Amino acid sequence: MKKNIKKSIYRVFKENTSLILFVSLMLVFRSAVADWNDVPTGSMKPTIVEGDRILVNKMAYDLRLPFSQHSLFKLADPIANDIIIFESKVADKRLVKRVIGVPGDTVSMHKNQLFINQHSANYKLKSEHSGFAISQESIAGNNHLIRTQVKLGQGNSNKLASFKPLTIPDGYYLVMGDNRDNSADSRVIGLVPRDEIIGRSNTVVFSLNYDNYFLPRSSRFFKSI
Repeated sequence: MKKNIKKSIYRVFKENTSLILFVSLMLVFRSAVADWNDVPTGSMKPTIVEGDRILVNKMAYDLRLPFSQHSLFKLADPIANDIIIFESKVADKRLVKRVIGVPGDTVSMHKNQLFINQHSANYKLKSEHSGFAISQESIAGNNHLIRTQVKLGQGNSNKLASFKPLTIPDGYYLVMGDNRDNSADSRVIGLVPRDEIIGRSNTVVFSLNYDNYFLPRSSRFFKSI
């Protein structure tokens, strides 16, 4: 009986060698090279919205042992403005946030306006809506949009809108969501250890509209972020 089972397994393997090899290589690729990540919340609005599937470059910072978080070789370190994906032990889940401060930086915030090494980030109001405002934020010469409940600098009852100066130690990063008043980021979970970072994203692969029967949002396919 056991002999027949072994023969059957061997026959199945032999007949499907190409498929098994393809699946194995795909799993290794997704584990160590590139993958996509679902975004179920609006903490990165307006840059990333609910239903986006973002491309994760897992070799942006490290060459890792497949199916593990073990770094075989460091390729680079995150820099300000990078959108990173990390496995947060504090939050007990995978998160997507923007790097605001790197080791050695001193960062503070007052009424949603960032100060990095005593220099204010540059801001420009882009639009106002019922209940929130969209502004352009410039950090290290790079621009991105952020969303706040009120215009920057105005009174804000949200406890996340301000924090005192914090100097970031080696091996840690301060990250924030672009939806500043609705993001459980470093203001909630603390600084992110370097070894929790999985990779970087700069592209939405495709997107499904959760509010419209999960229909595809073609305008967001392969959109740079």
